[in-house]
Amino acid sequence: MEPNILYYIIIAIAALLAGVLAGKMIFAKNTKKHVEDAEQQSKLILREAELTAENLKKEKELEAKEKFVQLKAAHERDVMQRNQKVVEVENRIKQKELGIIQKEQGIVQKEQSVTLKEVNLDKQAKDNDAIKETLNRQIEVVNLKRTELEKHQEEHIRRLEKVAGLTAEDARNQLIESLKQEAHTRALVIQQEIIEEAKLKANKEARKIVIQTIQRTAAEQAIENSITVFNLESDEIKGSIIGREGRNIRAIEAATGVDLIVDDTPEAIVLSSFDPLRREIARLSLQRLVADGRIHPARIEEVVEKTKKQLDDQVMEIGERTAMELGVHGLHKELIRMVGRMRFRSSYGQNLLMHSRETANLCSIMAAELGMNPKLAKRAGLLHDIGKVPDEETELSHALLGAKLAEKYGENPAVVNAIGAHHDEMEMQYVISPIIQACDAISGARPGARREIMQQYIQRIKDLENLAQAYQGVEKAYAIQAGRELRVIVEADKVSDADSDKLSFEIAQKIQTEMTFPGQIKVTVIREKRAVNIAR
Repeated sequence: MEPNILYYIIIAIAALLAGVLAGKMIFAKNTKKHVEDAEQQSKLILREAELTAENLKKEKELEAKEKFVQLKAAHERDVMQRNQKVVEVENRIKQKELGIIQKEQGIVQKEQSVTLKEVNLDKQAKDNDAIKETLNRQIEVVNLKRTELEKHQEEHIRRLEKVAGLTAEDARNQLIESLKQEAHTRALVIQQEIIEEAKLKANKEARKIVIQTIQRTAAEQAIENSITVFNLESDEIKGSIIGREGRNIRAIEAATGVDLIVDDTPEAIVLSSFDPLRREIARLSLQRLVADGRIHPARIEEVVEKTKKQLDDQVMEIGERTAMELGVHGLHKELIRMVGRMRFRSSYGQNLLMHSRETANLCSIMAAELGMNPKLAKRAGLLHDIGKVPDEETELSHALLGAKLAEKYGENPAVVNAIGAHHDEMEMQYVISPIIQACDAISGARPGARREIMQQYIQRIKDLENLAQAYQGVEKAYAIQAGRELRVIVEADKVSDADSDKLSFEIAQKIQTEMTFPGQIKVTVIREKRAVNIAR
């Protein structure tokens, strides 16, 4: 319908245009020629309009056909998609139906199995009832037999008590007591074996570390003395030193606190004092006085004062040099001065500074071997005996005094504890404390390190023998090898072989807890049975 309307409209427009043109042409020129030309032009316009209308009609028809084809294809696609969805929905419904059918079958099977189980349980319940009745009858029989057995046992016990002359309670107590003794003996044996095994392992490792430490440390021998010999160029100088009526020698002794012994020894004067520092002051003062030649009381006092000041500077220099050589830094000046004063002190004949240096090196090496801080251990080893060189006398032991001084001058708490605990006078709270104690003992107990006073040595030997003889059954006790071994001879009738092991262990433990000794002491218990008869 639309192409036909458009067609007529175009024709009308074309006719209207033709009429207008014709009117204009007639109006402009009223000639025949012009009219003919206008008619021809109008015809041409009409033809062109008809052709245009035909072309437009064809185009519109083609467009309409194309739109129809497109709409048809879209409709078919929609129909196909809807069909696919319908098919999918139908498939899902079928699958659900299959699942429901399978579940129904499973439920039916479960119901069947439950029914079978109920039947079986009923059977088992009936069987259990029968078993219970049987068991009850058997229990009654057993109870009757038990009652009879108890009666027989009581009768048997009464007969045994009558034969043995003991009640069951007494026999039980005797058995328990014998078992206790046997268990105690076995426990001691096992304990001894465990201790020996632990000692072997510990000694092996400890010996390895200690030997490596000692081998890497050079040590000096001890020199125990309380005198210093001052050599003179000639015996004539002795008179100047003595002075008129002995005033010079008295002035020297009063100023230094040292006894001067002038005897027949050629070209020598003996300086005697228990304090090495005083002897050194006296020696240096005499050396200056003899070199100067002016020896009189006023000059003596002046020289002694100068020597004391010079020695104080020397003490500080010794302390600083010792700390520098050992790599111990940050020490308080008072502690450095105390370290320097150790140079002029001795302990059991062992120079205190050399002992402290040796202990410091031992501590450093042992701490390094054990994976600990070697610098801290070396510091504690160097300072462990500073309580032996106090400025003032005190009632505290040197270990506790040293700990107090170290704490006063700001030392590390581990160092303070190691100093105070190296003679077990303070509880050990840090790991380095036992290292300091062990290295102090190593330095003091090695051969040639110290000289023990004879009376103390003899007393220690006597105490060792008396300790062993205090035990019951001990016949004799001998301390041999300079007190390193104790041999105990027991009476064979009073001490058994098992008791010998126990006695050896107990004596060793008592020595360890009650006595102080260097190194270790081996306890050997000897038990032998001698049968003696005389043929006549």
